[in-house]
Amino acid sequence: MSKKLKIGLFGFGVVGQGLQDIIRGQDLNLEIIKIAIKNPDKKRSLDAHLFTTDHDELLNNPEINTIVELIDDADAAFSIVKKALISGKNVVSANKKMIATHLAELVELQEKHGSSLLYEGAVCGSIPIIRNLEEYYDNELLHGISGIFNGSSNYILSKIFNENLEYGVALKQAQDLGFAETDPILDVGGYDPKFKLAIATAHAYGLFINPDKILNVGIQNLSENDIRYAREKNFKIKLVPTARKISTKQVVTYVLPKFVKSDDFLYNVENEYNGVTVQAAFADKQFFFGKGAGGHPTGAAVLSDIAALRYDYRYEYKKYHQHNGLVHTDNVNIEIYLRYVHEYTVEKLKIDNIIERFSRNDYKYVIGNVSLKTLLANRDLLEQKDVFIAHTGRYTYTEQQIQVVSEEEILFS
Repeated sequence: MSKKLKIGLFGFGVVGQGLQDIIRGQDLNLEIIKIAIKNPDKKRSLDAHLFTTDHDELLNNPEINTIVELIDDADAAFSIVKKALISGKNVVSANKKMIATHLAELVELQEKHGSSLLYEGAVCGSIPIIRNLEEYYDNELLHGISGIFNGSSNYILSKIFNENLEYGVALKQAQDLGFAETDPILDVGGYDPKFKLAIATAHAYGLFINPDKILNVGIQNLSENDIRYAREKNFKIKLVPTARKISTKQVVTYVLPKFVKSDDFLYNVENEYNGVTVQAAFADKQFFFGKGAGGHPTGAAVLSDIAALRYDYRYEYKKYHQHNGLVHTDNVNIEIYLRYVHEYTVEKLKIDNIIERFSRNDYKYVIGNVSLKTLLANRDLLEQKDVFIAHTGRYTYTEQQIQVVSEEEILFS
């Protein structure tokens, strides 16, 4: 039998209202007792007595057994979630930055206090990727997980490549539709997908990685020349987070624009949709597709977690507890397209094995190999407006790595 959930809801923005729309009129054996909001003067669609600005009215209420956290502020969210878990309340959250930054401590709190934290809505909207990594792939050897994790940047890129819109026009459309914030850098700069990648990697490989250790390069410097180059090669550009094994014990992670070919699953993932590709040793390649932005898709994922708590579901973090010996590394070379202005950019990034070079007054690029370690050490350079890089999808290995990488993993390259 399921138990009745008495919910304290933090936040009543796009996702909070989307959740309310979904549960309205349904008999789900749950009840929202109180909603904490920041602005008491804003007109709301529910009775005023449900709302409060006092967090403790929810956290200290013994009637409330479940906290649903849907606010933007990662620091405030962590304070709320931590206090709730310590008090024995179960929690559902969609705050990817908070979870990615504090995951190790949050797992420890759950184990110590017997509470449960679920966060399907924090990664790829309506796609149930976390639950699948936890349950379906719990005993699988995963070669890689990658995809489109951010609906805002994908919407912009879709409008550019499918409708010939300029970057600024496409960004404005995304903002008007509520897909991108007024300051869109978290989305277009690759920070949002980086936090999601860190969470997914914890469930895929059992690695809790500090997001600061993950390279993220976005699409904010994309130019007409880059777009023209991709079109001439029959590519699209997508912002792709990737976690992959490069040896039996090493995993690399990064977020980079990528040239995507027409035979790639991601090629036809458009607008606010997300897509996740999982490459497994035994299940082979599988693809998950769904909406990654919007109140109702994310609200549906949040509701799925709430419903699971009625049956005392919790993540087991099986691969983390297996102590499988995997380590996070930046010791890999990848092939990139680099558009630049100054020759010192190529020199500083130590681009080698250059297979293509072009130069004219207003446009220079090279295609060659670069160390992920070097890219991480030069983040500031990569953010300069006259620089744009994209992954070609190809890797190179050191002799030592080739000795320990399986045949299947090399083929996955």
